[in-house]
Amino acid sequence: MAKVEELQKRLGYKFKNKALLRLALTHPSVAHEASEGIPHNQRLEFLGDSVLGLVLTSELYARFPNVSEGPLTKARAQMVNRRTLAAQAKRVSLGENLILSRGEETTGGRDRPSNLADAYEALLGAVFVDGGYDQAREVILSSFRDAFGELKAIPNLDNPKGELQEMLQAESPDPPEYEMTSVTGPDHDRIFECAVYHDGIELGRGKGKSKKAAESEAASAALARLRERRAAAKKS
Repeated sequence: MAKVEELQKRLGYKFKNKALLRLALTHPSVAHEASEGIPHNQRLEFLGDSVLGLVLTSELYARFPNVSEGPLTKARAQMVNRRTLAAQAKRVSLGENLILSRGEETTGGRDRPSNLADAYEALLGAVFVDGGYDQAREVILSSFRDAFGELKAIPNLDNPKGELQEMLQAESPDPPEYEMTSVTGPDHDRIFECAVYHDGIELGRGKGKSKKAAESEAASAALARLRERRAAAKKS
């Protein structure tokens, strides 16, 4: 009970209907493992996804009147993806409050990014049902302010590392790993070379004037390679 109270405090919202909160925290695995039907959070996740999209879309639309649809869509996609939603879930310690089946618990379900992201959307859906749109909007904007500031500037759209992580984590919980392979040149003009791996397989390499630039270039190369593979797979 104390954990749930702490969760509500971190979220900035106290539920009137505690059953809704419990439903938002109930993973589908509980229903799959039980002999009789048990309600779980997928319907609330469906609702929360739409509420979150509407709030952030409205905010971007109002704050950037001179920005066209394309950049606004990309900005929203960067703000609402599994990586950022899982990060929001971790911020409020959502994982330790999840209600999981025994099997899901023993296989690391509390820390799985997909579980965290889905439960966070379900939690927002529950806030919307319990308190209405204005309350949900307040919770969402307060939560996302930490990650994106006051939205005085359009979120950075050039984020190949984040895009690569999102693409890979759609299929695997393991994040990409970056390894510096070489550093050459004099101190005032160094060139860093980096490789990015996933599940032990090298996906791409990149060079740059800094470690960050090299990692970004490696991620871009990996994205290009993965997209080529997917395009080829679709044709075959």
